[in-house]
Amino acid sequence: MKLIPTSLEDCFIVEPVVYKDNRGEFFESYNKRILEKALGTSLSFVQDNHSVSHKGVLRGLHFQIGSKAQAKLVRVLKGEVLDVVVDLRKKSPTFKQVFKTVLSDKKNQMLFIPAGMAHGFLSLSDDTVFLYKCDEYYDREAESGIIFNDPDLNLNWGLPSSEIILSEKDRKLPRLKDLKL
Repeated sequence: MKLIPTSLEDCFIVEPVVYKDNRGEFFESYNKRILEKALGTSLSFVQDNHSVSHKGVLRGLHFQIGSKAQAKLVRVLKGEVLDVVVDLRKKSPTFKQVFKTVLSDKKNQMLFIPAGMAHGFLSLSDDTVFLYKCDEYYDREAESGIIFNDPDLNLNWGLPSSEIILSEKDRKLPRLKDLKL
């Protein structure tokens, strides 16, 4: 497993070693010992989330606050997404900075997102299957988010807003400047 640093502190692309032969391919999608050694920290994932999305569905930007903040290891099992992360850690040198990458079932890459960052993704294909491991349980009381088209973040999702499909909850998310971090 190889960690590739992103522009955000402590956020990494995780690239597994893929073994290919005439039968197909094999790789470890998660190995706690190897990932912890590479990250230099201990992890205890307690919940896996699995979503299926149509092309144009945008989920995010989500995060949990306080002691319920979640680190995540995300990957695409089928299809392709534009994955977006915003650093919300006040003491981080990359505070309020954004990282974007395309994750797909073809590249087999994952993204490690430390606690204290907002995360969202836009499905670029139909029936995209997305999996994320979380190190903290979902807690409705700690749930928060940032509206996808926050002008201060100036995110380019690659689709016109009219083609983006949002949940009712995600339509009502606040701007970053209105959050108490």
